[in-house]
Amino acid sequence: MAEETPVLYEVKGKAAWITLNRPKALNALSPEVFQKLNEALDKAEADPNVMVVVITGAGEKVFSAGADVSEFKTSDAGKVREFIRLGQQTMLRIAFFPKVTLALVNGVAVGGGCELALACDLRIASENARFGQPEPRLGLIPGWGGTQNLQRIVGQAKARELLLTGRIIDAGEAEKIGLANKVASREELEKAALDLIGEIEALGPLAVKAIKEVLTKPVKGSLEAGLNLEMEKFMECFQTEDRAEGVAAFFEKRKPEFKGR
Repeated sequence: MAEETPVLYEVKGKAAWITLNRPKALNALSPEVFQKLNEALDKAEADPNVMVVVITGAGEKVFSAGADVSEFKTSDAGKVREFIRLGQQTMLRIAFFPKVTLALVNGVAVGGGCELALACDLRIASENARFGQPEPRLGLIPGWGGTQNLQRIVGQAKARELLLTGRIIDAGEAEKIGLANKVASREELEKAALDLIGEIEALGPLAVKAIKEVLTKPVKGSLEAGLNLEMEKFMECFQTEDRAEGVAAFFEKRKPEFKGR
């Protein structure tokens, strides 16, 4: 049976729900997923009734396990740069989206999945959620804003700890350091989102839009500059023997043997 469309879109009240729909692939982010995600964002932006955009993952275990690692098995640096740029452009669009964005993190959110959650204004996590940027385990670095947005949200000290260790944290720690705004049980997760959406819907829509612009406009230039540097360092890492070893070890389910070259 063919897999369904990789991104689902549904409007409930004044909220547009966008669901990553690749549960068999752990809701991994591919070029096609980014294309469909942008199409869904187009619909939400054009709908005057929508005040909030909710981004979540299909199933109860995974929000998104990040980039589709098979995209990094190639030696085609140009193709990989195009993929990373597409992801960055999508994350930037979410970060500066004119309407409130809410990541409903229903499980594991690591690598690009964590970066997708970081790009949103707010994050509600289920008790089984996990967050982290484990890219260094593949001989790579975050490429979709992890180096920039994590420190903006949790502060430099904690961001450096997580980025430089590649450590995965649970939902409780995520809430403690401010990465998650709220943690709820799996059974109460959607209710927690609906309660928050209800608070936002009760506000003046023009005021909410104005607040978003005031919050995001001052950092846009610095964020784009940081992403450009992140891209260059990602591509430097991509063209190393360590990246080839790290990705091979990932698929062979073994510990990588990095040589520093």
